[in-house]
Amino acid sequence: MTTSHTPATSADTDKNRPSGLLRRCLRMPIGVQSFIAVGLGALVGTLAPSAGEQMKILGDVFLNLVQVVVLPLVFPLIVLGIARMESVKKVGRIAGKAILYFEIVTTIILLIAVGLAKLTGIGKGAPVHGADAKDLDGMSQGIDFHELVLHAFPKNIFEAFGEGNLLGAIVFALLVGVAMAAIGEKSEPFASVLDSVASVMFKVVGYVIRVAPLGVLGFISYDVAHYGFGNLRSLMGFIAVVYAGLAIVVGVLFPAIAAIHHIRYVELMRSIAGLAGIAFVTRSSESVLAPLMGKLEAFGLSRSTTSFVVPLGYSFNTDGSVLYQAAALVFLANAYGADTSLPALLVMVGVLVILSKGMAGVASASIVVLIAAGNSIGLPAEGIALLLGVDFIVDMARTGVNVVGNSLAAAVVDSSEKRREDKRGPRPAGHTEPASAQQAGTRRKETAR
Repeated sequence: MTTSHTPATSADTDKNRPSGLLRRCLRMPIGVQSFIAVGLGALVGTLAPSAGEQMKILGDVFLNLVQVVVLPLVFPLIVLGIARMESVKKVGRIAGKAILYFEIVTTIILLIAVGLAKLTGIGKGAPVHGADAKDLDGMSQGIDFHELVLHAFPKNIFEAFGEGNLLGAIVFALLVGVAMAAIGEKSEPFASVLDSVASVMFKVVGYVIRVAPLGVLGFISYDVAHYGFGNLRSLMGFIAVVYAGLAIVVGVLFPAIAAIHHIRYVELMRSIAGLAGIAFVTRSSESVLAPLMGKLEAFGLSRSTTSFVVPLGYSFNTDGSVLYQAAALVFLANAYGADTSLPALLVMVGVLVILSKGMAGVASASIVVLIAAGNSIGLPAEGIALLLGVDFIVDMARTGVNVVGNSLAAAVVDSSEKRREDKRGPRPAGHTEPASAQQAGTRRKETAR
C-alpha cells in the first residue's frame, strides 16, 4: 500500500499563523497602534472604571521595562561620545552651548506663557477654595538645592544607578569619558566593551518599544477611570491656554529657532513624531529617551552631541513643563486675587527659571516645582491641588513638547558645531574616524529605522 504525501498547502500553513486582522495590526506603525490603544483605553476607562484602574499595571510594566534600560544605555553612550571628541575643550564647549540654549529658550517660553495667561485672564473666579490640599500629601513642598547638588555628585555610582539617578550618571559619565580621552589608546578595550553594551541595550530598547501600545492602553484606561472629567468644565480655560501656549511654542518658536540655525524642522518632526506620541500618552519622556537618540543620529546628528545634549536636556530643558508652570501660577494668582502686575510677573518668571532646572522627565514632576514656586510667592497649596484633577490632560502635552524641545536643542548644538568645523576647514589627510565609532553609528541608524 502506497501512502501519498501531499505537500502542505498555503492554506494549511496559514492556519498556524495569526489571523489576517491580527497580522495587519502587528504590522501597523507603533504610532498607529498607540492611537488605537488610546481609543480602547478611553472606552475601557469610561465603561468599566474598575477594570480601567486595574489595567494601570500594563503601563507600570512598560515604564519599568524602559527605565531598567535607560541608564545602561545612556551611560556608555555619553562616555563614548565624550571619549571620542577631539578634546576636553570640545566637551566644555558643547556643555556651555547647551546650557546657554536651555536658559535662553526656557526664559522665552516662560515669558510667552505668562503673557498669554495674563492676556486671557485665566483663573478669575476659579473654585480654588473648594480644593483639597490632602491631594498633595506625599509630594515635596519645596526643592532643596543642597540635595540637588549632592544628587548630581553621588557618593556611590552603583546606588545612583539603582535609584535611576540620571543626573548623577551624566556627571559620572562625563568624568569617565574625559579620563578615557586623556589616556588615549589604553582605554580602547574598555571602549569596546561599552560599545558592545550600548549595541545590546539598543536591541533591548527595540523589543521594549514594540510593547508600547500595551503600556498606552494601561495608562489611558487608568487615567480616564481614575480622574474622569469632573473638573474639565471649571478648568477648561486653563487647559485651553496651556495647549495654545504649547502650540505656539511648537508651531512658531521652534520653527523660528530651526530656521535661524538652518535645521530642517519639518523633517525633524517627522523623524521623532512617533516617539513624541508615545511620550504624550505615557506622560514620561524617559520612555523614549533611548530610541530618541537613535532617531536623531539617523536624522544626521553626531553621536557625541546627541548622547550628551539629550540626557542633559531631560534635567535642564523641560520646555513644555515650564510653560505649564508659568500658566498655572498666573491662574492661581488670578484665582486668589494676588498681585499680577508686571514686576510681580517678572519675579514669578525669575523664580521658575531657577526652580525648573534639575527636573526629572517623569510623570507629574511639574507639580513638585509648582508647589515650590507657589510657596515662594505666597500661593497656598490648596489651589495647586485643584489642578491635579486635570494634570494628566496637560501633562501629556507638556511631556510631548519636552521631547520635541530636547530634540531641537541637540540639533541646534550639533549645527553650531558643524559650522565651526566648516570654518576650520577640512580635516588633515589621513584622518579617519575610529572603526568602532563608524560601526556604532551604523548600528544606531539601523536601530532607529
